[in-house]
Amino acid sequence: MSRPRPGPAIQPETGLPVSPSPCVVPPVGSQSHPPVLRLAGLGKTYAAPVLRAVDLEVFAGEVHALVGENGAGKSTLCRIAAGLTRPDAGTLELAGHPFRPRSRKEAERQGVSMVLQELNLLPTLSVAENIFFDELPHRWGWIDYARLNQQATAALERLGLPDLDPARAVGELGIGEQQLVEIATGLRRECRVLILDEPTAALTDPEIALLFQQIREFRTRGGAVLYISHRLEEIRQIADRVSVLRDGQLVATRPGRSLSADELVRLMVGRELPASLRPQPGPDGDVLLAVRDIHSGDRVRGVSFEARAGEILGFAGLMGAGRTETMRAIFGADRLDSGTVRFGKQTPPARLRTPGDAVRAGLALLTEDRKTQGLLLPLSVERNLTFPALSQLAGPLGWLAEPVERRQAGPWIERLRIRCHSPAQPVVELSGGNQQKVVIGKWLLRDCRVLIFDEPTRGIDVGARFEIYQLLAELAARGKAVIVVSSDLKELMSISDRIVVMSAGRVTATFRRGEWTEDKILRAAFRGHVRSETAPPPPAP
Repeated sequence: MSRPRPGPAIQPETGLPVSPSPCVVPPVGSQSHPPVLRLAGLGKTYAAPVLRAVDLEVFAGEVHALVGENGAGKSTLCRIAAGLTRPDAGTLELAGHPFRPRSRKEAERQGVSMVLQELNLLPTLSVAENIFFDELPHRWGWIDYARLNQQATAALERLGLPDLDPARAVGELGIGEQQLVEIATGLRRECRVLILDEPTAALTDPEIALLFQQIREFRTRGGAVLYISHRLEEIRQIADRVSVLRDGQLVATRPGRSLSADELVRLMVGRELPASLRPQPGPDGDVLLAVRDIHSGDRVRGVSFEARAGEILGFAGLMGAGRTETMRAIFGADRLDSGTVRFGKQTPPARLRTPGDAVRAGLALLTEDRKTQGLLLPLSVERNLTFPALSQLAGPLGWLAEPVERRQAGPWIERLRIRCHSPAQPVVELSGGNQQKVVIGKWLLRDCRVLIFDEPTRGIDVGARFEIYQLLAELAARGKAVIVVSSDLKELMSISDRIVVMSAGRVTATFRRGEWTEDKILRAAFRGHVRSETAPPPPAP
């Protein structure tokens, strides 16, 4: 008979273990032991109730998914557990002891760590400094950068990023790479409960597979994961149990693998959704945008493509393929070193030196980073929606009457189902998904001829996704050229008429509907990453 293991040392002031690192635990997903995290009667109200008497239990060794529509209260619940928000009602327990964190740092000291949906990185610091910001190794009072970069490299390698320079400034990275740095920061901490809020929103399938591997290892070591996502397929793949929030209330908790996608959707949205995303491809129309051999920095290397009236043109590729940089260069947000951009039958190339030039030419860009590039966070929902069209809505003297602004913004708030208390509510107070809807709405209100959507459904729930897909299809049906950049390959295959694949800053393939398969797209996406033309591409995840 084996000797029992000694228990961990206990903090007298909290009754919690001094070192909250996972250790020997019951089998994965076991509920024979008390929950590691218990929320009871949790309530939170801002201008209206966000959480209403929510009870939730998370056990050691399980991945517990939390799903629901935007504004259902998921992020608020997790922020309370992570010490970022104070509840108005209810109690929290960690390992059977009262848990009342007054800050994020206090929650982390007691074993609860959260990777936020909105990035929480310092752009002027290096990757390594961000990952180990609160535990910088030092010697004689000076930061030991050799040791710091070595530790950061090890953390990045676990997420499949061995080539990312730990000394590089975070502000120079794309959103997907920044997301992985944020995740590496969360995973390197010793914790009991890891909260992940939309961790895969900006990741491609290979990066998601690496993240899931890390989550499974963390779970096997006894860690508990509270996982928020709108991607139903990955929920069923990774979650042991799923809890559904609707309008701030817990409506169901079910085993993850036995829960069908249809049932999960019904629980989340409370209504039936259309069966098809885009049943009929658009006809070949006139070329509205012609891009020829453009170069921009070292991320865009001779890209050419055409976007036609009435089509949805998808852009696929791995992280760092240059998709976002291509769109920014076309839009005038980044410098275009060479190449031409033409609109319609326009003979001379367009001179797009600034985003203002692009908008005046009839081009719109929904950026992947809505927080810093897509919204004026302190301003109201209606002002953000009407901002790109102010010159069209203003009166003869240049003044904009509030009734006109509200009349223009109101229909889009209703149509996109933007959850806000009023059109005058500041955008910063909305959930991440509703902020994304505002960004989409402002370009729909502007009514441009060519619309570029970079990750349009990032952080948006399944019900809203279908609504966005329908809007994209309607725009194409009205003769617009719609370009969609997405890390979700299945999304692109569902809504696109053609798919352009990029790798290492170049276009490696273009497929029409009916020609592509997931395997063909992945092979084209890996083409620029292999060392020689004869080297086989990595297998699909």
